[in-house]
Amino acid sequence: MSNVTAALPRRMLADLQPAVYQSVMAAIVRVLAADSTSNATRQSWQKLIDSGPRTGGFRTLLSARDQFDYDCILHALLHRELSAAHWDVLVGRFSTHKGNRIGAISRSVYRISTPAPALFRYKAATVWFIPKMKGLKVGRNDKGRDLKRSTQVEALPDEFYDVNTWDTEARPESTRSRWRLGIHRFLEAQQESAVIHVTEILEREQLLGHVA
Repeated sequence: MSNVTAALPRRMLADLQPAVYQSVMAAIVRVLAADSTSNATRQSWQKLIDSGPRTGGFRTLLSARDQFDYDCILHALLHRELSAAHWDVLVGRFSTHKGNRIGAISRSVYRISTPAPALFRYKAATVWFIPKMKGLKVGRNDKGRDLKRSTQVEALPDEFYDVNTWDTEARPESTRSRWRLGIHRFLEAQQESAVIHVTEILEREQLLGHVA
């Protein structure tokens, strides 16, 4: 994303109206994926989105480069207007940029208010951001390492999802369950609030609707 693109998000968005995102989540995914997409390479996320039905609408008239630039402009606007907590929870949950995602998760962990110890808080929050996905492993290579179906899919080691590794003092299951539920509810509330704010911005800029 160029500095020029990031500097004038509001004016350039106005110039491009009436472009429309089909849904709030589609906009969030595209905008956060812009960090991981070069101008020369269309990555798998974009191919999947672009392979869907094209039944009209202003966005279908844009070139791939124009669409990418448009997503970058909205990225700058959301980054500027969302709170740091809201931005981080969305990046940690939906970004495809590994470095940005790790940084956002780390910052989000320390915003959580919980009686749980630091290790438990860190692991419980991390598995919320990166939930275990079924069917990723397809065997092991000749060095004994797990093979994955896609190297683009973020995944934690299997033992990371074992709650017994979160608490070195082996507290009662009821206590650990209460801590985990509280942490996950906090993050879910943050995500819901962030999505509501994004929705308000998209509606204000007249960018949200359905392709005709």
